[in-house]
Amino acid sequence: MRLPCVLLLGLLGLAAGAQAQSVARGQALFESRCVACHSLDANRVGPALRGVVGRTAGKASGYFYSEAMAAATHVWDVPKLKAWLTNPETVVPGQDMNYRLDIPQDRDDVVAYLASVSVPASPSDPSSNPRK
Repeated sequence: MRLPCVLLLGLLGLAAGAQAQSVARGQALFESRCVACHSLDANRVGPALRGVVGRTAGKASGYFYSEAMAAATHVWDVPKLKAWLTNPETVVPGQDMNYRLDIPQDRDDVVAYLASVSVPASPSDPSSNPRK
C-alpha cells in the first residue's frame, strides 16, 4: 500500500514542477511576444492583463475597447483565453487584436502565466491592504 502512495506523491510533485515550468516559460513568452501591446498593470495598445482570468471580456478599467469587445459578455477563463490566442476573431468577431500564438504549448504556457498573475491577493497578505 505504501508504494502506490509514494508513486502518487511523486507524480503530483512532477505535475507541480511542470506547472511551475509552464508558468515561467509563459512569462518569458509574454515578455517577448505580448509586451509590445500589453502590460500586466497598465493599459497600452491592449488592456492591462493582470487579473484577466475571471474578468468579464471588454471590461478592463480605463481601457477603451472596440465595439465588438465592449459588447462581449463572456468571462475570461483558461479555455476561453486559449481559444482567443488560437484565433481571436472566432471568439469575438470584429475585435481589433490581429495576433495569435500558433503553437499550442505556447498558448498553454502564456495562459498559465496569465492565470498565475490573476489570483487575487489573500486578505492575510499585507500587500493587499493599501492602508498598511
